[in-house]
Amino acid sequence: MAISDHLIDELLTDYEKPEDLLGEDGILKDLTKRLLERALEGEMSTHLGYEKNDPPAGTRRNNTRNGHSKKTVKGDFGEVELQVPRDRQSAFDPQIVRKGQTRFTGFDDKIISMYARGMTTREIQGHLEEIYQVEVSPTLISNVTNAVMDEVRAWQARPLDPVYPIVYFDALMGKVRDNGHIKNKAVYLALGVRMDGRKELLGLWIAENEGAKFWLAVLTELNNRGVKDILIACVDGLKGFPEAVETVFPHTKVQLCIVHMVRHTLRYVSFKDRRAVVSDLKEIYRATTEDEASLKLLEFAEKWDGQYPSISKSWQRNWEAIIPFFDYPPEIRKVIYTTNAIESLNRSLRKISKNRGVFPNDESLIKLFYLALKNISKKWTMPVKNWNAAMNRFAIEFEERLDLT
Repeated sequence: MAISDHLIDELLTDYEKPEDLLGEDGILKDLTKRLLERALEGEMSTHLGYEKNDPPAGTRRNNTRNGHSKKTVKGDFGEVELQVPRDRQSAFDPQIVRKGQTRFTGFDDKIISMYARGMTTREIQGHLEEIYQVEVSPTLISNVTNAVMDEVRAWQARPLDPVYPIVYFDALMGKVRDNGHIKNKAVYLALGVRMDGRKELLGLWIAENEGAKFWLAVLTELNNRGVKDILIACVDGLKGFPEAVETVFPHTKVQLCIVHMVRHTLRYVSFKDRRAVVSDLKEIYRATTEDEASLKLLEFAEKWDGQYPSISKSWQRNWEAIIPFFDYPPEIRKVIYTTNAIESLNRSLRKISKNRGVFPNDESLIKLFYLALKNISKKWTMPVKNWNAAMNRFAIEFEERLDLT
């Protein structure tokens, strides 16, 4: 319904400064209050079957108006006090401002949006008070965000696609209060690449320690939710993973993430040598063939074992999980051996969670990550880079496992 220019001009008759329009006592807030109260009166008339002071002639009224009650509702215009009509039978159930509703539609979404961006309860309180002149309690913020857990549980149990060509498994750490003690806990992420090349986060799991038992539970859950095959699983570490994936997805190739391998390597390297070590490691994983990579690893060992003997030993020990990507042409290797997709995701999550300090429980950690991921995933609209080339290769190599009809 269009609003006439004449009405707008009349409303703006006394407008002199922005506060007259948007301020605590501004036109918009007063107009919101008046429109809501008029709508409530209209709903009451519909409920009773006649307009105020105009009952149908010759009818006996079993129910009538019974004054008003005050109701304060929080929203973008601050707190608005409404006069809500009552009926004698207490049967009136307003729709525009429901019974028990204390916040306008969309107000909870603002709280959740701020929480998802890593703002603390105190920061959310301060922001709402500063911008909207609304005071909210920590309990209200907690209640609003806790309601998200039902959504998280439904999301975590949703059905998944039968085949994911690539799934990246990674973890981020968070400090959680547990029985009076602060513990480092890992939130494990499974980021799948669908057949169309678009990313999808498959799930979140929290654990203090990884191992075969943990990974078996994660992979079994994915299987129960509909995943029947994973072509390549890229992981940040091998502790228990190969045994678990062999049990649930026996044909899946396990690729150790090169990004994590290099990062782990640099723990042993002094700052002054890091650039040179990284440059020499690139010679290994950017080699043309596996044989060339083996020679580059030997050259690396000859050069650096005197200072950092553990590096070449670590690469040799994990060699079988490092080399699967050499089966593919150079233009699609990065799709497989690096977790650029999940690394970008992790950077965003670390940025969001860095202000949180210690989480009061596991649920609060999962809740923040879920809400943050919900925002991040809105940008996942395009296939990963070089995906068509990768799928053409997969279609040949895994022909019997891919249904491309």
